[in-house]
Parts: sequence; structure tokens; C-alpha cells
Amino acid sequence: MNIILFDDPVIRKSLLPLTFTRPVAEIRVGILTIAEKWSKRLEKNISFNTEDYLCEKYPCIKKNVNLWINGAFCPTDDLIDAIDDLNSEEALVRGTTIVAAKTQGDFSNLQQLPQQKYDGHATVIDAPWKIFKKNAEQIQADFDLITLGRISEDIEDAHTVIYGAENVFVEEGATIRAAIINAENGPVYIGKNAVISEGAIIRGAFALCEGAHVNMGAKVRGDSTIGPFCKVGGELSNSVLFGYSNKGHDGFVGNSVIGEWCNLGADTNTSNLKNNYANVKVWDYGKGGFTDTGEMFCGLIMGDHSKCSINTMFNTGTVVGVSSNIFGAGFPRNFIPSFSWGGAAGLTTYQLNKANEVIARVMERRGLIYDAAEQEIMKNIFEQTAEYRIWENQ
Repeated sequence: MNIILFDDPVIRKSLLPLTFTRPVAEIRVGILTIAEKWSKRLEKNISFNTEDYLCEKYPCIKKNVNLWINGAFCPTDDLIDAIDDLNSEEALVRGTTIVAAKTQGDFSNLQQLPQQKYDGHATVIDAPWKIFKKNAEQIQADFDLITLGRISEDIEDAHTVIYGAENVFVEEGATIRAAIINAENGPVYIGKNAVISEGAIIRGAFALCEGAHVNMGAKVRGDSTIGPFCKVGGELSNSVLFGYSNKGHDGFVGNSVIGEWCNLGADTNTSNLKNNYANVKVWDYGKGGFTDTGEMFCGLIMGDHSKCSINTMFNTGTVVGVSSNIFGAGFPRNFIPSFSWGGAAGLTTYQLNKANEVIARVMERRGLIYDAAEQEIMKNIFEQTAEYRIWENQ
């Protein structure tokens, strides 16, 4: 069966700015992206039905018979069973949301298909804060999936202290030195060639993906994911870094989601709790205004390629778009549009040609090329997000 993970347009918009640069299913929650979860569970290659400007990087491969799966849904045994029971030209729905469909035709007519109801458990990533809120649950699910029938590499360092060793899994090439790892309350996954440096204190649930680093003396509370090739230091709590991003120094980041290719300057801090203990409101692109998360704890949501300078202070529930550069004293506004330059004193436009120069330089340092497809994506985002840079029209 040919598998295509599709973007629900309403959910995709709610997940901006994270989905400006990727399909919904490329969001990382737990150890794996949602797409990787489906691929491993179903033992199939997958493709994406997403926005036109993303299609060169994330192509859609259609065949005579296709299984369409909503990319916001994380797989479970019950959900997979329900999908397996679908007949051809039939859709699986949860409430009013299409979860999956089997067709011999295109994607456009899914709403007209006969429907089967799904009332079982489902983890749906349909808002940015759901990523950190569901992260512990998904670390456990991914840990069970990845480690099933496998044997962990040994931790041979005599000065590393481990609690709950049965819940720790280490991939080949990982290096751990004089750390404290507590997996009594949740699993700890240490990926291929990952590094945990001297004095780091880590509590599960925790995922350190391939090639990622935990710096000396870092304090990582539970329910966090450090994506591939990221570097973290200081204090981190219930947060997810997608990949190739750095929070290398002291400072606190909590209940936050950081995209790819971001950099947080030394002593950057995020507030994740309001002084009056009220629910946090965040900018919602779908609504075109601020929405109540229903959560008491919510820190920073930052899109790909954005950066901030040393001593940056983010207020509770701040949303930063793609490729913004934030600096200066005081708290910047709690919605910073894509391609913004500045901070609390005011914002100007971070011009695309300048942003491209930095992106190319940053990716080159990691041995990667900022190719024409990536450049076209950034051009589209720059144009799409002009409406939010209100100073351009003044």
C-alpha cells in the first residue's frame, strides 16, 4: 500500500510558524518525527501531500491505490487496526476530522467518501503547545518501538551515575562522561554519536538524538527532546528542539518548541508561567490573533532559522516566526513575525538577501548546502508573511 501523509489545512495553519518550512508530519515529538513513526510502524516508505511551495523538498508520490493518513495523528496499535479495516474508497473519521482514507483516486474527494467512525485513543498534534505537552508520552512510545528486541550499548564510564538503568538505551558511538542520568520516572534514549559531557544532570523522559550534544554542567529536567545535531547547555525543561539548533549556554528554556537551525544566545531565558498563574495566550495564525492555550505553562515557540542575542528575555507564550533576529534589552513583543530584525525597541525587516547569506553560511558549517529548493521555500515564506510585518505598510 502506498502511504501519503497529508496536511489538514486547519491544523497546518494552527501549527504555524513551525509548518511554514515543513509538512505537519515532519514535526518532531518524542524521539521521532510523526512521519518516522508511521514509516517504522508500517515498515513502508512514505511521502507527503502538503503546500505547493514545499513539494520539491517533500514530494507526493501517488500510485494506483493510496493510503492517505492525516499527518497530525501519531500512530497507535488501535489506530493502525482501524486503518487496516478500511475498505477501498472509505474514510476513517474522528469527530469531523478525516484521520485516514483508502482510495484509487486523488486526495480532493476524501470528504465525499463513505465514513467509518474512530472513537479510540489518539494523540493529535494540532497546536504547537501539544508538542511539548505530549512529548513524554511520545518518548515512551518511540522508545518502546526503537529498542524492541535490541540491546543497548554499555555505559562504561566509571564516573557516570545511572538510576533506572533498565530504562536507558544507548546507541553506538555515543559518549558519556561523568554525568548523572535518572531514568526512574521515564526512559532515556541516547542516539548514535551523541555526546553527554562532564557534570550534566539528566532526568527522563529524555531523548538525545543522533549527533546531539549536552554540554558540561547542563541541567535537563524531564520530558525533553534534543533533536539531531543540536547542542544544549544551561537549564532545559519539557522542551523540544527539532534539529541543528543550539542553546549552548546558561539560561532557562521551559515548555518550549524550537525549530531547526535556531540559535539562542548566552543567558537567553524564557518565561513559562505567568505571575498570576492564568492560562497562557499565544499568537494563532489560524485565528489571526491570540488564543487561550488552556495551559498554565507555555514558553517559547520559535520557527526555523531564527536567532536571538545574549541575555534575550522572552515573555510567557512568545511566538517567533521564521528567520528572525532578536536582540536588545527588555522583553520583545510576544508575537514576532517572520523575517523581523530587532527587539523591544522596535522591529524592522530582515531582508531576504541578508537572511539567505546567513542561512547558507550556517548550513555550510554543518556540511550541508542551502540549495535552490530551500531558497525557494524561504522566498515563499518571506512573501507570505509580509502581512504580519505591519511596519512595512506604515
